[in-house]
Amino acid sequence: MTHQDRITAKTSEHTPVIVNPSHLHDPTPNGYSTAVITPISGRLAFISGQGGQDETGALSPDFDVQVAQAYTNLRAVIEALGSDVTRVVKLTVYVVDHDMSKLATLTKHVVGMFEDTLPAQTLVPVPKLAIDPMLFEVEAVVALD
Repeated sequence: MTHQDRITAKTSEHTPVIVNPSHLHDPTPNGYSTAVITPISGRLAFISGQGGQDETGALSPDFDVQVAQAYTNLRAVIEALGSDVTRVVKLTVYVVDHDMSKLATLTKHVVGMFEDTLPAQTLVPVPKLAIDPMLFEVEAVVALD
């Protein structure tokens, strides 16, 4: 890995390092990074899947609204841990009945939240989630220290 392959917002022993090797396809336009190295001294928090429920538990039938609310919920959990989005190292997203038309919505929201500190990410198409009207869920790994 060359120095050119590393893209970091900050460099310190407490900051995750984003790695996008130059000889691979650039994943950032799709809203993720190839790999993220956790800090040497870091503890990790594993955040359970966050769906698009609002504070009353209601789910909009609209995919875009659910994705936006899920990322709002994820941000709330990250902040409750005393961390911030720049410390998220891995996302796993679950999409009911995924098709290519949903990628623009997914990318818009992940880039809107993470900007240039895009975590590693995996998208898993699923036929159904825990609650019937749920269309999207996101779980995260966050470096705390």
